[in-house]
Amino acid sequence: MYLYHTLPNGIRIIFHQNNSIVVHAGVYIGVGSRHEQSPAEEGIAHFIEHSIFKGTEHRRSYHIRNRIDGVGGELDAFTTKEETCVYASALKEHLERCLELFSDILFHSTFPEHEIEKEKDVVIEEINLYKDSPSELIFDDFEEMIFGSHPLAHNILGSKKNVKHFTSAQLSDFMRRNYTPNRMVISVVGNVDFNRLIRLCEKYFCQSVPAPSEPTPSPDLQPSYRQFNTSINKRTHQVHMLIGCPAPTMFADEKTAFTLLNNILGGPAMNSRLNVSVREKQGFCYTIESQYIPFTNAGLFYIYAGVDSDAAERSTQLILAELRRLREERLSPQQIRAAQTQLIGQMAITNDSGLNEMQSIGKAYLNFDHVDSLEEMNRDILSVTPAQLQEVAQNLLADQNFSFLFYK
Repeated sequence: MYLYHTLPNGIRIIFHQNNSIVVHAGVYIGVGSRHEQSPAEEGIAHFIEHSIFKGTEHRRSYHIRNRIDGVGGELDAFTTKEETCVYASALKEHLERCLELFSDILFHSTFPEHEIEKEKDVVIEEINLYKDSPSELIFDDFEEMIFGSHPLAHNILGSKKNVKHFTSAQLSDFMRRNYTPNRMVISVVGNVDFNRLIRLCEKYFCQSVPAPSEPTPSPDLQPSYRQFNTSINKRTHQVHMLIGCPAPTMFADEKTAFTLLNNILGGPAMNSRLNVSVREKQGFCYTIESQYIPFTNAGLFYIYAGVDSDAAERSTQLILAELRRLREERLSPQQIRAAQTQLIGQMAITNDSGLNEMQSIGKAYLNFDHVDSLEEMNRDILSVTPAQLQEVAQNLLADQNFSFLFYK
């Protein structure tokens, strides 16, 4: 059972009680790389995620690093295309310490110039690391091609040129415009008193954080998708291939059926159809997987594999054959029940981690203003029929919908 509360300034709280001595807490902000408003801003959401740990009105970077780590906890953050999350795990008696620090770095960061200059080098090395990882870089290149000029095409890390030119004033201005209470959710999972959690949030997130005077801008328009078949010479040992197409949005009716379909095709289990067909039967690859990424007003489906150059054409044929099977062959009642049981089990194991659950419910509450329980999600999965699954496959996974990107 999830408990909810909204602070007077609009910040929302979601909480789940458990019996652990460890508490997991985080603040989700509905701001990511798609909210960067000009080419010069690309990468700034991610750079801010790094820079909020570098100094506030009350602390230097050293004190921020040691505030949670010094009591054996862990403090971290991440940025996606649509949100930023700052989170911590610690013994439950240190909940107040976590919440106070979140408030300090999110609303009182000063971005000291000498610290920012050092962090630019860190982020540039992160970009270099990414460019040296073709199995990760190919996803960014694919999204850039398929989304064109839409903000979802932005690389989350930005460019080295942009990173070098970010200033403290730019960072402060972006936070002022975007880090507003109506875009924030505080998510907590642990064995703590909910009323005490509310009091702590009121103490640290209300007094110096007023409600925004202007409403948050509406999301940008739904993107149009570009289609392509492109090969890029990267001089890699393997051929890295990415096959993808548009997919249901976060709010689409077909989301549950498509999630199940993706899990059958290329989910994390060893018995996924792609793993059996391309790896187990042929030995063509070490890694092959499919991913479904729903955004608020868009969605993408990917199939990724890294294969030997001699096996690239045959692997592509096998992948397309598995997609064709899903369109043409309706699952039997036994097959769909097995697939449903598998997905339900995977979700239960994922949510058995307090940290995973805190992040999952925080993101869900941010976007839906409600969080389904595992029981409700299980009912949705069990309600998918073989006919619905086949219809979704026929409508969304047709050959003509796919784009292809190869690193050779």
